[in-house]
Parts: sequence; C-alpha cells; structure tokens
Amino acid sequence: MIEGHDTTGKPRAKRFGIDHTSGHLVLGSISIPLPRSRLARMTIGVLLILGGVLGFLPVLGFWMIPLGFVVLSHDLHIIRRTRRRIVVWWEKRRKPAP
Repeated sequence: MIEGHDTTGKPRAKRFGIDHTSGHLVLGSISIPLPRSRLARMTIGVLLILGGVLGFLPVLGFWMIPLGFVVLSHDLHIIRRTRRRIVVWWEKRRKPAP
C-alpha cells in the first residue's frame, strides 16, 4: 500500500473504506464524514448504488456502485463479509508468485 502521513508525522498506509474510530469514509487521503444515523447511511448507500446503475448519464457514474457498497458494508454484515473476501482475493492476486 502507499504510505501517507497523519498529523503526528507518523507514516501510515492509505486506506479505502470506513474508519470506524471517526465514522468517516476514507478514500486514500480524502476523508468524508458519514451521518451517525444507520438509516441515513443505508439510504446514502442505496442511492449511490441506484445512481451508479444510471452511470451512462452525464452526471452519474459507475464509480458510485462500489462506493455505495462500501457505505452499506458499515451496517450490513453480508456486504461487509463479501467486501472483505474481495479485498483478500485482490491482495493475493497482486502479490507476485514466489
């Protein structure tokens, strides 16, 4: 992973997902606050997915689908488990064979 620096100057790995300590959606070096309400987070996730389905339109994009699943994975166990499996598969795929 690519390293970044936090406010204390310590290097840290850039992350993609939800930071459970602060409740923010972290996309590399960008941090977006999410609402505390579970219903509001789930509504945002569903709207992102629905907007991503309409990604052929000029303003919306297909990038909204995975972002919606990341937001939903904060509250729904089955999506969180699937997302973690995909991350593990992707990391294994990226590592070179010995």
